[in-house]
Amino acid sequence: MEPDIRYARNGDVAIAYQIVGEGERDLVYVSSYVSNLVYAWESPYYREFYERLARSFRVILFDKRGTGLSDRGGAGWATLETRMEDMRTVLEDVGSERAVVLGSSEGGLMAALYAATYPEATEALVLFQVLPRGWQGDLARLDEWGTQELADGFLADICPTLLRSEADRVWFANWLSVGASPEIGYALNVTYANSDVTDVLPTIGVPTLVLVRGRLARDQGAAEPADLIPGARLVELAGSDYWGVFLSPEIVDEVEAFVATLGAEAESETMLATILFTDLVGSTAKAAELGDRGWRELLVEHHARIRLELARYRGVELDTAGDGFFARFDGPARAIRCACAIRDSVAELGLELRAGLHTGECEVFDEKVTGIAVSIGARVAAEAAAGEVLVSQTVKDLVAGSGLEFDDRGAATLKGVPGDWRLFAVRALAEAR
Repeated sequence: MEPDIRYARNGDVAIAYQIVGEGERDLVYVSSYVSNLVYAWESPYYREFYERLARSFRVILFDKRGTGLSDRGGAGWATLETRMEDMRTVLEDVGSERAVVLGSSEGGLMAALYAATYPEATEALVLFQVLPRGWQGDLARLDEWGTQELADGFLADICPTLLRSEADRVWFANWLSVGASPEIGYALNVTYANSDVTDVLPTIGVPTLVLVRGRLARDQGAAEPADLIPGARLVELAGSDYWGVFLSPEIVDEVEAFVATLGAEAESETMLATILFTDLVGSTAKAAELGDRGWRELLVEHHARIRLELARYRGVELDTAGDGFFARFDGPARAIRCACAIRDSVAELGLELRAGLHTGECEVFDEKVTGIAVSIGARVAAEAAAGEVLVSQTVKDLVAGSGLEFDDRGAATLKGVPGDWRLFAVRALAEAR
């Protein structure tokens, strides 16, 4: 008998999940592309995979936002950041404080972002067939979503093993149909193609196992996370299928063996964060115009408005210096929207503001955040023009699918930071979610 379907709410969006097994350790599985918690149990492959994991773990399964039994949650498609927060909501709902995070294919990008952002809640990370620069497949065929022809075409490319059986072919075609609508299926693939977590992977500080199977995965970069994540272990599995985590029985054995080597919990000293710096333009002239008292009163209102937006978008104020603010966020899209809201709010006071954002690894010491990512964020802000919100390419690559639009400002040399950095100005905002 399959476990009950439960729901966790992230705002107004209900995320469907199940719990399998009663192991002492928690393992959350982030599926590839689409899923459906009910229909997965119709596959003998998935059933065996889940039941074998449940021998050693309390397994937490969920349908990502917009897929399977979960709500879609507004117009457009959710970013990696939003879907990561959905998973965090599920883990909080089941009372999980730390979990092994197993991410497959497209789901591995979210798993990696979660491990980097919340290392204190991640016991270990396991990645199967994760392409850090996204899948570069044929998106044109997605107009045929739901047809057996499209499903067979997918299987020919990514999982020929299932193509050999009529029952498996039909199951997979239905899996796509019950997993997502045509619009969501297309959005998932476009977002995967446009996402890039190569800058995130070196910031992951939790024990990591990278699993790779077949030449297609190796050619597209599935082994690259093992090179980029410090201390990651790479295991090459037998077989040639790109898709189908359940087609390698040894995966469960590898995960169990890897987790058995984990030592005592260590307090993390680093975290992935999006850094925001703001600065007023022409503040000296404005202060001279208003006088000391008038300028102080204006600054009080300026500070109050910025703090209001930081609270609204879950930003953490780290420091103020005169008329500038330094803050951090655990999600880049939310940080961008906050920066734009701050700019627009202080403009009502007759003030012009510039802002810069960068996402990177930060060191945490005595509740202070330091590191090269902080320096880069400050330098990006210094490059911004009046009224401009400027971001690094790392930030842009992490918000694929958000509806945010950018103008390419080209490469810049940031003072004191090695190399050239490609910068982008935020052009338009989608409806916040």
